[in-house]
Amino acid sequence: MADIKLLDCTLRDGTYINKGEFGDDAISGIIKYLALSNIDMIELGWLTNKSYIQGLTYFHTVEDIRKYIPQNHNSNTSFAAMIGYGDYDLKYLSDYDGKSIDTIRMFFSKEKFSEALNFAKEIKYKGYKLCLQAANTQNYSDLEILHLCSKINEIKPESISIVDTSGVMYPADIHRSFMLMNNNIDKKIKIGFHSHNNLQLSFANTMLFCELGRDALRNIIVDSSLCGMGRGAGNTCTELIADYLNKQHGKNYDMDMIMDIIDIYLRNIMEKHNWGYSIPYCIAGQLGSHVNNVKYLQNTHKVNYRDMRNIIQKIEPKNRTKNNSNDYSGLESLYVSYIDSSIDDVSIINLLNQKLENKNVLIIAPGKNAILEYNKIKNFINQNNLVTIGVNSILDNYNYDFVFFSNKLRFIYANGSKNILDNTKVILTSNIKKTSNKTNEYIVNFNSLKEAKWKYFDNSTIMLLRLLSKLKVKSIYIAGFDGYNMGEYVSYADTILQTNLSDDEKIIFNEEIQDMLNIFIKDHKKSINIEFITNSIFSI
Repeated sequence: MADIKLLDCTLRDGTYINKGEFGDDAISGIIKYLALSNIDMIELGWLTNKSYIQGLTYFHTVEDIRKYIPQNHNSNTSFAAMIGYGDYDLKYLSDYDGKSIDTIRMFFSKEKFSEALNFAKEIKYKGYKLCLQAANTQNYSDLEILHLCSKINEIKPESISIVDTSGVMYPADIHRSFMLMNNNIDKKIKIGFHSHNNLQLSFANTMLFCELGRDALRNIIVDSSLCGMGRGAGNTCTELIADYLNKQHGKNYDMDMIMDIIDIYLRNIMEKHNWGYSIPYCIAGQLGSHVNNVKYLQNTHKVNYRDMRNIIQKIEPKNRTKNNSNDYSGLESLYVSYIDSSIDDVSIINLLNQKLENKNVLIIAPGKNAILEYNKIKNFINQNNLVTIGVNSILDNYNYDFVFFSNKLRFIYANGSKNILDNTKVILTSNIKKTSNKTNEYIVNFNSLKEAKWKYFDNSTIMLLRLLSKLKVKSIYIAGFDGYNMGEYVSYADTILQTNLSDDEKIIFNEEIQDMLNIFIKDHKKSINIEFITNSIFSI
């Protein structure tokens, strides 16, 4: 009878969510109780070339992992770590001595699999069980899978896994890959499956894989993580697949213990971090794209879903699955090209100049302080002769002379929920509209207001400042341009406008905005007076 091994990869795939910052107590506790739950294989994290930092699940050597292996653990439990081919120098890998992990998992791309398999032989030579992961397996043709199978038979690893890296595989894809491998790989070699949930199919595909393994009398390994914790849309949930295997395959995983692990160790993580199915990850799955592409467009440029889909489609299909986390220049070029909306706005600039030249302008950006310091702003408006301009939002209790939009999604939201736009002068950049027959809409050239050398080059408040400099205003006062505070989730006065940025991304955003502000002030300090009237992390 075929056997199914359940491998929990929470501590490894979860690093994409919390940077591996589980902490010593959680790492030890999760491993201990997973073992007590009878989980067959536990992946403790990554092996990397970087020095080990206490409390992370990025390890430098197997000796760093040793202290986390429970004493007197179930001898049937296997402990593993993951290596990405090309990311780890095997000179740091000691020979297996029975005191730390017993299994090394290694993933590799299709383009590198020949050299990766030669590398894998060295791991096996050091005495470890070798489990191989063929990233983006759906990209292999039938002939390429057959070639892979022949090489696998030569190396004789513990297992070779079908890996749905981008969450794009349908049941038919699972069936094709499994049948090709099952019919052409030595029966002593297990076949594994690692899934992602971009298309809401992770659990269903894993169940199908288990049925295929049983019917073929093939020993298999299926990956899962607690609460599906993993990159992008996450993985198959350990609590779901363990319960299914208990009921349908005669396994004996301790569900009460698994629930305790989630209660003790995952509840707090879930309060701080988000993962799981979402529309951007759905788009990545539908188009066969690496999730980093959609994350970049969403976090950097707040691209709406329709445009995100269209931009990803412009990437060559063979390049969509590549991890471009260190270089988004190609994607950035596609984005800039996509939103390239050059128009002749000379007549519009002249119209706006007639209304704003020599005026004192108050910019009301959508940060929280636009609400928290409302009375201060209102008194300032009452005491001064000002033209008020809202930025990318309509906040309650404000009467605007103009509202400026450079973000299509923010405009659609405001237009759909706030009737005030029908009776307010609206300035739109040409990436939103190129023409308008409405007398209250002024379309200005988006390209003339952007400077694409920064990651967050299309910040709306900065673009409005550049526009106002063209209009020769006298003074500019700014409210609600708060910046991002570290560790703070809500940054906007209207929470629907909220975008999820990591603290690292917030640091980059704040630095870039300050840099753009400095340049603007340097260029215009002699002609325009600029002041903040609410608290901001930025300085003038």
